[in-house]
Amino acid sequence: MNTAQQLYQAGQSLWYDNIERRLLNNGQLAGMIARGEIRGVTSNPTIFANAITRSNDYAAELEALAKAGKTAEEIFWDLAIEDIRAAADLLLPLYEQTDRGDGYVSLEVNPYLANDTRATLVEAKRLWQRVNRPNLMVKIPATLEGLPAIMHAIEAGINVNVTLIFSRERYWAVMEMYISGLERRVAAGLPVDAIASVASFFVSRVDTKVDAHLMGMIDRGGARAEKAAQSLGQAAVANARLAYHDFKIIFGSPRFAALKAQGARVQRPLWASTGTKNPAYRDVLYVEELVGKDTVNTVPPATLAAFLDHGVVRANSLEEDLPGAYQALARLEALGISMTSVTTELEAEGVKSFANSWKALMDAVELSRQAVIGK
Repeated sequence: MNTAQQLYQAGQSLWYDNIERRLLNNGQLAGMIARGEIRGVTSNPTIFANAITRSNDYAAELEALAKAGKTAEEIFWDLAIEDIRAAADLLLPLYEQTDRGDGYVSLEVNPYLANDTRATLVEAKRLWQRVNRPNLMVKIPATLEGLPAIMHAIEAGINVNVTLIFSRERYWAVMEMYISGLERRVAAGLPVDAIASVASFFVSRVDTKVDAHLMGMIDRGGARAEKAAQSLGQAAVANARLAYHDFKIIFGSPRFAALKAQGARVQRPLWASTGTKNPAYRDVLYVEELVGKDTVNTVPPATLAAFLDHGVVRANSLEEDLPGAYQALARLEALGISMTSVTTELEAEGVKSFANSWKALMDAVELSRQAVIGK
C-alpha cells in the first residue's frame, strides 16, 4: 500500500495540482489513478499557461483553431476544455465507485472576473454546460464579489471548488454560501445529493508571507528577534488546523444535519498551495501536518513524488495540539503581525497572480495565432 492509499484510509484524498496534454496522451495520468496515487485533478491559469506555452503538445490543434478563425481566448478554452474532459473521463470510474466522493477535475473561471459577481456566475454556468461532465468542479475565487456567485452556483446544481481562501473569517463566509445554496435548492424542491464542493484553503503562501516579516525582525535584532525566530514556519499549519476546527463546528451543526438528512455532502476543506517553498522545511510538511477526515490535499508534481517516496501518514494530524495553534497565532499578533492584514494581502496577490498568468497565456496564444494567420 503506497502512502497515498494510507492517506485515503485516514480520510484524506490526494488530488493532483497539474494537467497537461502529454500526461493525458502517454498514459501517465491514467497510471497515477490506477495506482491509487491521485483521486482528482485541479488546474488554474498558471498551470495551463505552463502546459500550453512550454511544450509543443498543443501546436497542431492551435494551428487548426487559428485557421478556423478563432480568437486567442476561444482557442484557449477549446484546448483547455478538451484536456478537462479527457481527465474527467479518466476519473469517471472513480467518481462512480466512490458514489461521487472523488474523481473530480477542476477548471477555473477567467480570473479577470474575480471582482464581478454576475460575470463570474455567468462564466461558471457556461463552463459547467460546455464541459458537460458530472465530475467537473468549477473554480470560483472566494473574493467578496465571488461569495454570492458561489451560493448561486450551488443553487444551480454546479459543483464548486472555492479557491483562494486564506483567512478563517473568509472561510466561514464560504461555508455559509455553500449551505445557503443547498438550502435554496431544498426550498425549491430540488435535490442536493448530487452536488459536491471543496473549499481550497491556501497554506504555504501564508508561511512565506509571515516568515518574511519574521526574518525582518530577526535581521534587525533586539528583544523581538529571538521570539520571531521561534515563530518561523508555524503560521500556515496553525491557520489550517484552526480552519479545520471551524469546518467541524459548521458541518456538525443542527443546521447542516437537516441538509444531510436530504443527502447533502459536507464541503470538504482542500489544502492548496502545499508545495514547500522554503528549502529549510521538510518537503512534505504541508501534507504530513494536515491529515484529517473529510479533507483533500491537492499537490504539485514534486510534492506528490516526495510524499510517495518518503512521506509519513499520521492520522488526524490536523487535530494535534489545537491549543498550540491558537498560541502560535497569538504569538504572531504579539509581535505585531496581523493575520488579517497578511491574509488580505495574500488574497489580492493571488487574484493578481492568476490574472497575470491569464494575460501571459492569452498573449502567447495570440502570438501563435498571428503567426498562423500571417503565413
